[in-house]
Amino acid sequence: MMKRFIPLILIVAMPALAADPAPGTRFRVDVSDLPAPFATPSVANPADVVARPPGAGLKLPPGWRATLFATGLDHPRNLLVLSDNSVLVAEQRFDRLTRLVDGDGDGIADSRTTLAAGFDEPFGLAERDGEIWVADTKAVWALPWRAGEDKAGRRRQVTTDGALGDDRGHSTRSLVLHPDGSRFYVGIGSRGNVAEEAEPRATVRVFAMDGSGGRSFASGLRNPVGMAFRPGSTELWAVVNERDGLGDELVPDYLTWVVESGFYGWPYAYLGPHPQPGLGPKAADKVAAARVPDILFRAHSAPLGLAFAHGDAFVGLHGSWNRSEPIGYMVARVPFKDGKPVGHYEAFASGFMAGPHAVWGRPVGVAAGADGALYVADDAGRTVWKLIYSPKTSRME
Repeated sequence: MMKRFIPLILIVAMPALAADPAPGTRFRVDVSDLPAPFATPSVANPADVVARPPGAGLKLPPGWRATLFATGLDHPRNLLVLSDNSVLVAEQRFDRLTRLVDGDGDGIADSRTTLAAGFDEPFGLAERDGEIWVADTKAVWALPWRAGEDKAGRRRQVTTDGALGDDRGHSTRSLVLHPDGSRFYVGIGSRGNVAEEAEPRATVRVFAMDGSGGRSFASGLRNPVGMAFRPGSTELWAVVNERDGLGDELVPDYLTWVVESGFYGWPYAYLGPHPQPGLGPKAADKVAAARVPDILFRAHSAPLGLAFAHGDAFVGLHGSWNRSEPIGYMVARVPFKDGKPVGHYEAFASGFMAGPHAVWGRPVGVAAGADGALYVADDAGRTVWKLIYSPKTSRME
């Protein structure tokens, strides 16, 4: 069991903070502290992506070390540790899956092969009974695969055309299988920022394993990207990217337990009964029904990856574009106790910032290995990092 790193901590609600916080820095965003819409101007201010400076690496808590598991990938977005301990990478814009193998166990992949290609922006990944499951903007697919093989077999289409919406707007299609193997879930984001849209947009859908019976499991989720079942439970958790355009501190993104039939506000409300300007008055019943999520991230942090490990949740924060000072750009840890978040999140893997407005990496997918290691995809740096817990060491390679 990993010992939790608890340094002298700064608790923050909303005020400005250094862009690249030290590991262990705590953040707490409370729904009671939200500003009014447009309290600050809405700005387009993405950080510049630069080459990784010589010697730059990840900042990690004591006892953890990082290796550059793979470099030179093309838009690595999501990850899955397969049953043979190889790592599957969804190179989303290049429509392919790449398998990485560390044959000598040194924390660096020494072979890579294209496991399958020809998808439409693949993102969701799962493994089940000799098959790899993939969700892209067109459908969910199943591909025969045996442990140790570099190529998957001919894919079959599980869901019908149109079941996951069209390919406009948010393109990630997250995929998780229920622990009992009876059904699967797909996260589908909205087309736009804030507008009334027909389902399946902005929902989590649930299907029988043969792809039939698709229905809304939960709605009002603007862009549910990372999804995972909390280990030892049947609780489906998701990280959600909230709307832009309301100012620096609105609207906080979040991590939440996705409750069946729950409505999470979009587009009429946010974070409980906070009405969206221009839309909320049209649907007072929807505003009143909106659920408050479990953990709020600072607005525009863009949580994309989610994995449970060591009793906590780990979240890839891709980083902001819609606030005056860039934030995010790190892997966050959300501590849990007795199956519930304790109320804050912490910087876990930082160091991606090269300056106040420059980054050399943007974390996306996070996956946990059976040995407790974490893998982090960085689509800007075209890399996969491996984070290894070794209590007697604390170094970066």
